[in-house]
Amino acid sequence: MKQLNFEGRVAIVTGGGRGMGREHALLLARRGANVVVNDAGVELDGRGSDPEYAEAVAKEIAAAGGTATANFDDVREKGTGKTLVEQALDEYGRVDIVINNAGILCANLFPEQTDYELVALVEVHLYGTARLAQAAWPYLAKAGHGRIVNTTSSAAFGMVRNSCYGAAKGGVFGLTRTLALEGAEFGIRANCIAPAGWTRMAIESAGDDLLTPEMWKFAEHAMPPAVDAGVVGFLAHESCQLTGEVLSYSGGRLARWVLAETEGIEVGDELTPEDVAGKLEAITSIETLHQFRSATEQLAYTQEKMRATS
Repeated sequence: MKQLNFEGRVAIVTGGGRGMGREHALLLARRGANVVVNDAGVELDGRGSDPEYAEAVAKEIAAAGGTATANFDDVREKGTGKTLVEQALDEYGRVDIVINNAGILCANLFPEQTDYELVALVEVHLYGTARLAQAAWPYLAKAGHGRIVNTTSSAAFGMVRNSCYGAAKGGVFGLTRTLALEGAEFGIRANCIAPAGWTRMAIESAGDDLLTPEMWKFAEHAMPPAVDAGVVGFLAHESCQLTGEVLSYSGGRLARWVLAETEGIEVGDELTPEDVAGKLEAITSIETLHQFRSATEQLAYTQEKMRATS
């Protein structure tokens, strides 16, 4: 297969100074993209700042013959998305790709989660993602092949000590589904990666009480962050026609998330708690599943079923 390259394309990568974001930035640059490397250099919980991480990756790209510029702004700030887009336009004249990778972690049991942790997690993962995508939207549409790659997490399935993190990542998934719908007419494709790289965030979120020693050993050797970059590179390329999807990589396994609804049961004008309890097995049966691209599709199917039985 012909190599997927990015000559002449401009990418913004948030959280690009360390971990998986660094690998994303390096891969795109190696394949010809001009890259804006954003990283505020915060601690894992979002506090503090250090510009050296973004600068180091930009210099690493330049030393390898690529083109990159560094940005140290915090994606939690309302104006950062606009600033990043303006920097890309000033340096390279366009925006083709947005990689929303920046993330923090405040792992805590739900009753002990502080307000700072709740707000910071949502601001970084959900608000930061939405604001940059929104700021870049007109230029992605103008390009006619704009690509948005957001970062969700299997924590959205549910994960002990990660209630607020999982909520924010679930929000990213829902956001991405709608960006895919609204971007279709402009050639914009929006997808998510649900990565599992052995980074400082993965180590902190797991904890000794959630992983056995065997699982720790497996994760350390089977989840190199560079592998996730290959998935991001595909989703960021203009030849990729997937949209509204999540590709999940973990421990040598690449898969697709599926959002589905069961066939359920037909009900009349009245429904008692006892009715639900008595028919729960039929309601929750996964023998027949339906996948809907949108809420509109789901409503249309429901209306069709109602007409067929009326």
